[in-house]
Amino acid sequence: MVDEEPERRRRRRQWIHPIVAQRYRKGQFHSLYKDLRQDPFKFRSYCRMSVEAFDNLLSLLHPHLTFMDTCMRRSISAEQRLIVTLRFLATGNSFASLHFEFLLGISTISGIVCHTCKVIWQHLREAVMPTPKAEDWLRIAEGFYQSAQFPNCIGALDGKHIRVKKPPHSGSRYFNYKQYFSVVLMALADSNYRFVIVDIGAYGSSSDSRIFSASRMGDRLRDNQLALPEPRRLPGSAGPPAPFVIVADEGFALSPHMMRPFPRRDLDNRKRIFNYRLTRARRYVECAFGILSTRWRVFLSSIQMNPDNATLVIQACVLLHNFTRINDASSDADIDQNITSSVIFDQSRTGRPGTAGLAVRDVYADYFCSPEGALSWQMEAIRGSR
Repeated sequence: MVDEEPERRRRRRQWIHPIVAQRYRKGQFHSLYKDLRQDPFKFRSYCRMSVEAFDNLLSLLHPHLTFMDTCMRRSISAEQRLIVTLRFLATGNSFASLHFEFLLGISTISGIVCHTCKVIWQHLREAVMPTPKAEDWLRIAEGFYQSAQFPNCIGALDGKHIRVKKPPHSGSRYFNYKQYFSVVLMALADSNYRFVIVDIGAYGSSSDSRIFSASRMGDRLRDNQLALPEPRRLPGSAGPPAPFVIVADEGFALSPHMMRPFPRRDLDNRKRIFNYRLTRARRYVECAFGILSTRWRVFLSSIQMNPDNATLVIQACVLLHNFTRINDASSDADIDQNITSSVIFDQSRTGRPGTAGLAVRDVYADYFCSPEGALSWQMEAIRGSR
C-alpha cells in the first residue's frame, strides 16, 4: 500500500555539525577580522577595499543585511555577511572552500552571497551608477577630450564574456565563439574607468551588435531617450555641430551616435588616423574590464552558479568596481599600472553602415586631420598599422 510506504526523506543526523559549532572561536571572521582592521594593507588585500571604504559600504547596506535572532539560533551579522560575500568575489573560491574558512554551512554561504549581491544591486546602484543626465554626459565628454583627445565622446562601449558553467538543457545558447559557456556583460565606460550603463545576462552565443540592439541601452539610444546634449561644434572648428558619440569596435553597427573604425581595405592616412584616435578612446572600456577582473577574481574562473545567480554576482561586482573607483581612487593606482591596452586595428568584421553614420564619421575623420584637431604624434603612431 502506498500509505504504508515509509518516508524516504533524509533525516538530519545532528542539528549542527561539531566543526561548524566552533564558528565563534575558530571561524575566519571571528578569529581574523579584528586583527585585519588593524593592518590597512592586509585588509585591502583581503577585502579588495580600504577599511574606510568597507565601513562606508557597510553603513549603506547594514539595514538590509540585518536579521533578527531567534530562540533557535543567533543570526549572522551584517558585517559577516558582507565579509563572506566580498571574500567570494575577491577570490572566486567555491562555497565548499568558504565553508571551511568561515565554518558556515555551504547552503548558508550560497544564500548569503546571493542575497548580499541582490542588496548591493538594489541599494548601491543609485549612488555609484545613476542614470546619466545631460550634465553627466558633458562631464564624461570633457574627460575623454582631456585624456584621449576625442571630443564629444560620451563613452566607450564593449562586451565581455563572463565564463559560467553550462546551464542544464540550454543547448548552445550560452556557448560563445571562444569555445566556452558564458553570459555577456555589455558596458559603457567613461575615461575614469567607471561603468556608466551596463546590460548583463545576454547569451554568450549572441554577437555584440545583436546584444546591444536588443538591450534597453540600445533602445534608448535609437529613440533619443538617453538625454544626450545637443550637437556642438568640435573644439576650434568652424564647421557644423557634431553629435555626441559612443566609440566602439567593429562588432557594432555604425550610426550617428555610434562610431566604429573604418574597414581594413583601402585605408589611407585619413582613415588610419581616425582609427587610431577612436581606438585610443575605446581602450578605456577594455582597461575597465581589466581592472574589474583584477580586483574581483571571481571572473578569472567559471562562475559555478545558474545564469540568474551569476547575473547577480556580475551586477554586484560592477557596482563595487564603481564604488572602489570613487572611494578608493588612490588604492587603484597599482592596479591601473598593471592594466595595459595596446592600440591595435582589427577590422576583420565589417557591416553595411547607414548613410547618416557615414556622414558623422567623415566629420570626425576630417577634423582629426585638420590643424585644429590633429595631434603632433599621430602620423608617427599610424606608421606601425600599415
